Amino acid sequence: MRRFPLTIFFLMLCVLIQAQTAACLYRLADGVQVSEISSTTGNLRDSLGLGGPAVENSYMGLRLFADDRGAIDLYSKSGRGLEIEKYAWNPDSLAVAEYSAGGDFFDEGLTLGLGGIALFDGEKIVPLVAAQGRTARVGTSAKGSFAEIVSRGVLCSGESVDVSVRIDVSTKKRDAWVTARVLNGVKVCFVTGVVCPQEQSAKTARGVISIWRKGRCQNREIAVGTGLFFPEGVFGAPEKVDGMMRIVSKPSSQVSFRIVGASSLEAELNSARRFETYMGL
Repeated sequence: MRRFPLTIFFLMLCVLIQAQTAACLYRLADGVQVSEISSTTGNLRDSLGLGGPAVENSYMGLRLFADDRGAIDLYSKSGRGLEIEKYAWNPDSLAVAEYSAGGDFFDEGLTLGLGGIALFDGEKIVPLVAAQGRTARVGTSAKGSFAEIVSRGVLCSGESVDVSVRIDVSTKKRDAWVTARVLNGVKVCFVTGVVCPQEQSAKTARGVISIWRKGRCQNREIAVGTGLFFPEGVFGAPEKVDGMMRIVSKPSSQVSFRIVGASSLEAELNSARRFETYMGL
């Protein structure tokens, strides 16, 4: 008799742990959730809810736009639960008042946002123009949830490559991993970074980019923290270019780095000082 309640407890604990991350991908036309969707033309953003696949943990949501630009957008949260599928990135005033829902206080503009991916041909950024089609997918992993986009037939320096960009979130960590790879193993220079408006300053250290600035959504204003941890042996030093703190990789077939979002909505990293301490600054 004593084993039954204990079994129920562990089952409930497992459900709770699994519920700490989630992924979302659905068709705009009918709202049906899917695990994978493709387009032979590469034009997926206009047909997908949220504009692409999204993933979240308790602290932030991240959507990977399914277009040539490949930007990653941030949804700030209070740390009280999962919101992306429920509110579709745009909670109403009732959700904000009654359930402390978050919002899209992050403006990626025309940049790569927070850890988005493009290529570099030695002179300029090469967007992920998917001449042979694009596929978006979401799912669960051993550690949490993921969102991924594969852009096929991207032309860079005269060579056609298929590029996968994947975001992984874990049940145990607030950071997310971004992994970009060329599926046929060709080495390219990847570009990523963090949006940084011209009037905004960023703090950098070895392998770190950190920005704390104001954000606004539906007449609400909060402070938003965005950060990126990158391997110095793979990427060059950050430079401010075209509204981003940008880093370019050495020729490689795969790169991985961590991104993190925080805000004054939450209890943990709710100030510039706390966020920068977390970033090791």
